[in-house]
Amino acid sequence: MITTGSEPPPSADSLSIAWSDIVRFVRQLNHDLRNHLNAAELQAAYLGELATDPELSSELKRLREMISQLGFMLQKLSADLAQVKPNFMPYRAADFVEDLRTKVTHDFPEQSSTIDWQVQVGEANLHIDPQLLQQAWLELFGNAFRHKPTRDALSVTVGIKDDSFVFKLHEPKACFDLSTENWGREPFRQIGQGHYGLGLNRVRVIVEVHGGEFRAVYDPAASTLITTVTLPISGPRS
Repeated sequence: MITTGSEPPPSADSLSIAWSDIVRFVRQLNHDLRNHLNAAELQAAYLGELATDPELSSELKRLREMISQLGFMLQKLSADLAQVKPNFMPYRAADFVEDLRTKVTHDFPEQSSTIDWQVQVGEANLHIDPQLLQQAWLELFGNAFRHKPTRDALSVTVGIKDDSFVFKLHEPKACFDLSTENWGREPFRQIGQGHYGLGLNRVRVIVEVHGGEFRAVYDPAASTLITTVTLPISGPRS
């Protein structure tokens, strides 16, 4: 059991671990592993300088690339656990959505063409950290593409409702049996190769630090998972 200190005492056969302790452990493990990776990288580079056989040089290059990929994975793990410290600034909602679309196209060049965007935000303004929020949305899109079971297009609607910026991501899913009650509040629940169940938790934290809400619901009639991000707006609307 992971606890923040406010939950009731665990039963005798369970283990209660504070989230802060988990974060500290992972950071230390990450630090130790990266020290070893750095040493391995230096050793591989040195051997590459000594190697005269082209095939051996090529294999050493591949080894260095593998070490680099592992280092990147550890770096992302640390980032997913890092405390969110936003730098707020005024930002037009329309500009933010356009910047996001450009980034999604850049990061997902093949899949992005399947997204149906419907945007009506007028002249609404936001007070946000655009870089942090962009990270959150890229995680949502990456997660959607990774678990996309059909060839149906993703649908995105963005608008203004009740003084809020409302973003909805519609994912076609013929079968969906996960609970959305604690969406984004169950880190480490869904774990797979290269993914550790931290992405949605990170998204939720980023959204909530902006004073927003993050939730999801599955519509069985439409066979669609609908993820909604709501943010407060500031300034004029049309």
